[in-house]
Amino acid sequence: MSSESQEPKTENTAESAAATADSASVSQPEVMPSMEELLRKAELAAEEHHDAWMRAKAEAENIRKRAVQDVANAHKFAVEGFASELLPVCDSLEAALATENATVESLKSGTELTLKQLTAAFEKFKLKAENPAGQKFDPHRHQAIGMVESDAEPNTVIQVLQKGYVLNERVVRPALVMVAKAKAADTSGAA
Repeated sequence: MSSESQEPKTENTAESAAATADSASVSQPEVMPSMEELLRKAELAAEEHHDAWMRAKAEAENIRKRAVQDVANAHKFAVEGFASELLPVCDSLEAALATENATVESLKSGTELTLKQLTAAFEKFKLKAENPAGQKFDPHRHQAIGMVESDAEPNTVIQVLQKGYVLNERVVRPALVMVAKAKAADTSGAA
């Protein structure tokens, strides 16, 4: 009897589960949202996307404006460090001019010290003097003022009239030079 009493309970459990499933499907029918609801949801999503796009666009414009300002400031103040290094040179020159009883020796020693200050400022900013005497003429680094007949190899710099200057391997001012040319053959002695 105990086995017979257990079997109806199993059937009752299966029947109750089926009834619960039927009542769940009846109590929660699948309802399609109306067209107005779908449209409202789509409009809200579009508005959110548009707002996010406008914010991103404004942020990009602000970044561009900041970058333009940074570049302008970099150009504007690029020589600030170099200028501050030249101020002591200017001070030394003004002090030399303000001296009333200057001797030739004191002016010469003061000028040498001022030149050392200027050279130190140039070295700090990698501005190098170029004295190409004895080197091959390089039209990218030298400016020939003239050619002179010489025993030196043709196209060799034989005289530097003014030193050139190079900043980070870029020519700021070419050296003014005289260049050697081959001596003309003596044709007056041939008969």
